[in-house]
Amino acid sequence: LMPGLLGSRQHFGRYFRAPIENQADNERQARLNTMIRPFLLRRKKEDVAADLPPKTEIIREVVMDSDQASLYESIRASMEVKVRKVIRQRGLARSHIDMLDALLKLRQTCCHPQLVKLPSARKVNDSAKTDLLMTMLHELIDEGKKVLLFSQFTEMLSLLEEEITGQGIPYVKLTGRTRDRESVIEAFQEGDVPLFLISLKAGGTGLNLTAADTVIHYDPWWNPAVENQASDRAHRIGQDKPVFVYKLITSGTVEEKIMELQKHKQQLSDRTLDDGKSGIDAVDAFGKMTSEEILSLFLADDAA
Repeated sequence: LMPGLLGSRQHFGRYFRAPIENQADNERQARLNTMIRPFLLRRKKEDVAADLPPKTEIIREVVMDSDQASLYESIRASMEVKVRKVIRQRGLARSHIDMLDALLKLRQTCCHPQLVKLPSARKVNDSAKTDLLMTMLHELIDEGKKVLLFSQFTEMLSLLEEEITGQGIPYVKLTGRTRDRESVIEAFQEGDVPLFLISLKAGGTGLNLTAADTVIHYDPWWNPAVENQASDRAHRIGQDKPVFVYKLITSGTVEEKIMELQKHKQQLSDRTLDDGKSGIDAVDAFGKMTSEEILSLFLADDAA
């Protein structure tokens, strides 16, 4: 929009990004805000929908049982060794793919061991988070709630389908492979089913699902804006009921560290834009972290 306004990438990094991100430099933050404000036009939801019911976020923590916890620890320890070796051999900039793969395995273990493509994971069939979710679904649906359930892993949604079908809970599902999106959406909106399983990528934007009054994020993602956009499929103009957003977090794992990173990035975004709409994805997150910060994601909880 305004080439040259903020200088070169190198200048911006040295003069703005490093002082603001690393040192919380309020003077540089204020100067940046002053420079970009004339070129920002934002319409906030609270300004155009003042009568919108409240949205309440609730963190539900769950503790893994011994088998799942042992699997997580064995994967964490091996991945820490692997990532340290890769960074030492290739450097930080050329290690992103390996780091993402290592973190993926840890995140999958938190969701359900059956997601992890390792021989050791095949022996662990139970997930503490899945057990918590099923308990929550029965309670919420018995109370007459209509639920949106988001996960980034389509395979996780397939595992949940088996559990949900086995327990007789009616549902519909939307992923990137869904062909007739309209009929699925209509079935939920018209009250035919109380539960909507949605992949974060397929359903994070562009849907109006105001029949829902409850949102569950099964697994956290680096970018808080992506989760907020997904939650706002229910919390938008046309909603006449309070909306409750549950985030399921496995205690003592990388999921807690992702939540901390989310919080830091949300605060940075809020200070700059006031609306929290800018965010990060996993690759971008690594581009802004030191090797020590990345390695801290793989440390045991009591060593972090």
